[in-house]
Amino acid sequence: MSTLIKSKADYDFFLEADRIALSKDSCKRPAIFGDEIWKFQRLLRKTEYYQNCKKDFLSRIYLAYLIFKLHRLSLTLGFDIPRNVFGPGLSIAHRGTIIVSGAAKVGENCRISVGVTIGTSPTNDEPLVPKIGNNVFIGPNAVLVGAIEIADGIAIGANSYVDKSFTEKDITIAGCPAKKISNKGQKAAFGRATEILRERMCNSRKP
Repeated sequence: MSTLIKSKADYDFFLEADRIALSKDSCKRPAIFGDEIWKFQRLLRKTEYYQNCKKDFLSRIYLAYLIFKLHRLSLTLGFDIPRNVFGPGLSIAHRGTIIVSGAAKVGENCRISVGVTIGTSPTNDEPLVPKIGNNVFIGPNAVLVGAIEIADGIAIGANSYVDKSFTEKDITIAGCPAKKISNKGQKAAFGRATEILRERMCNSRKP
């Protein structure tokens, strides 16, 4: 599964994985009042679906409307989160400032906290942006910059400054600058929504 929604099946999978990641497993849709973060993530996925999969004229007009709605809700929540960056199973922990470069790529089951910045390093050529693997936890106020790679299963501590790659899986990093502090990764921090969803889908197909 890539970070891009390329079909209606992908769209449905992303929506369901995000719902599980947000611990909304007993709900089918956001409440009329509240659930703003869930509403944001659903709108983000819908906008990605129309941008990537719908090319007819009316869909292009509707996409412009969706982008406008997403922008308004982003301003309300304090998010600067571009389209087509995060894989399925995204969980935004709290409303508040989050800044993400549109050139970054983040895998499945990312848990991202308030105050996080995923940004670029200055360059005259292509933007130097982080590539973040699956099942990564990013603690409050962490900053990730440059052409770095974060391996699967890494937990990044609060207030960390990460400007170099960490390719060892399932560890915890923290500090300014960040360094490895533990052999325990994000597995203890939260569930892996896409794994839960795929297991359910597999079980539903069994006779």
